[in-house]
Amino acid sequence: MPLVVISLGILFLFLLIIVLRLNAFIAFILVSIAIGMGQGMELNAIVSSIEKGIGNTLGFLVMILGLGAMLGKLVAESGAAQKITNGLIALFGIKNTRTAVMLTGFIVGITMFYSVGFVILVPLVFTVATATGLSLISIALPMLAALSVTHGFLPPHPAPSALSVMFEADLGKTLLYGILVAIPAILISGPILTRFIPKVEAKPLKEFMASKVFEEEELPSLTNSLITALLPVILIGFSTLISSVIAEDHFLYSLIKFIGNPVIALLLTVLIGIYTLGIARGNSMEGIMKIFGTAISGITMVLLIISGAGALKQILIDSGVSNYIGSLLEISSMSPLIIAWLIATLIRFSVGSATVAGLTTAGIVLPLVQSSGVSPELMVLAIGSGSLMLSHVNDSGFWLFKEYFNLNIKETLSTWTVMETSIGISGLLGVLILENFIS
Repeated sequence: MPLVVISLGILFLFLLIIVLRLNAFIAFILVSIAIGMGQGMELNAIVSSIEKGIGNTLGFLVMILGLGAMLGKLVAESGAAQKITNGLIALFGIKNTRTAVMLTGFIVGITMFYSVGFVILVPLVFTVATATGLSLISIALPMLAALSVTHGFLPPHPAPSALSVMFEADLGKTLLYGILVAIPAILISGPILTRFIPKVEAKPLKEFMASKVFEEEELPSLTNSLITALLPVILIGFSTLISSVIAEDHFLYSLIKFIGNPVIALLLTVLIGIYTLGIARGNSMEGIMKIFGTAISGITMVLLIISGAGALKQILIDSGVSNYIGSLLEISSMSPLIIAWLIATLIRFSVGSATVAGLTTAGIVLPLVQSSGVSPELMVLAIGSGSLMLSHVNDSGFWLFKEYFNLNIKETLSTWTVMETSIGISGLLGVLILENFIS
């Protein structure tokens, strides 16, 4: 019976989101109520379970996603993103423009939400392609591969951060493992893949060209831009590495862990960024706070969707569905990482949203993480890989790419969809290889 209830619940979720075009947050809440009732939960217990799921999920993520959004927006609005692009192209040379733009996507994408990074960096790609005469698609795909990978694999992005909370994974390890898996996935799905996909001539519309291109004298220094953009990764990575080699009773241990806490690392970076990318360059505190206000307003719906997924996860646990599914999945001889990847892939193909696919999968496979002994950090990355698979016409990212590059459906499928699928497969292979070294 629980398997029938969860199957009908997932179908109901698909129906609400795909057919009725209902907001994902509302859909998650309705499905949570339906599954709770289907499992015979008392009505008030259902409400309490939903409240608990939302509270537990958002308690940590509000700070992570809020501070991450502020930093990403500041990096974009200060011209730091453009400076990183210009600096890397100058460093690598015109012949290696693709590599430079790809690195820009990775560096900027770590702290910038995908849609924001896309809108900020793609017009710069247009400008670079025009200046160098290189194929637009051959420059764009490596950069977008880097943006997609950071979105699917690395905290402080919504899905990997939320999955880390649900699985009680170490965010520092998730970030480090994610970078190890991300690098080959980007190389395979970016510069290598572009050599084999069909030649497509993109002709972007003028209205999608960069609306604000900073003059060189308006830009912060490359050192300032790189250090500010990468500081959270530096702090978290440094803390994770150092705390693993010093004793817990060492007087520096608690301080290093504190500085490397993702919330503290982001908070410190935002405070430093206010000065280095704002006040020190003549911007007023009022202007900087307006930038932050705009950034926060852009993540409101993301937070609601994540909280809805948290509610569903809690209902699955409290109603007993989660344990039942876990006992069924444990019978399978297949790796829990592959099971999670397959489920995420199916949901991604059906619903379209990578975030929804990742969070829904987390609620289903949570018992596997708790009972199988699999690394929760690798489970985050396996689900992240599956959540990027097979992007097509039900994915907003598909249409964003199609419209910005002025392509038809067939051209978008042969470029964007192939790239996203390559990331998903490369990511899973990377996770399975990494499992042999950390288990």
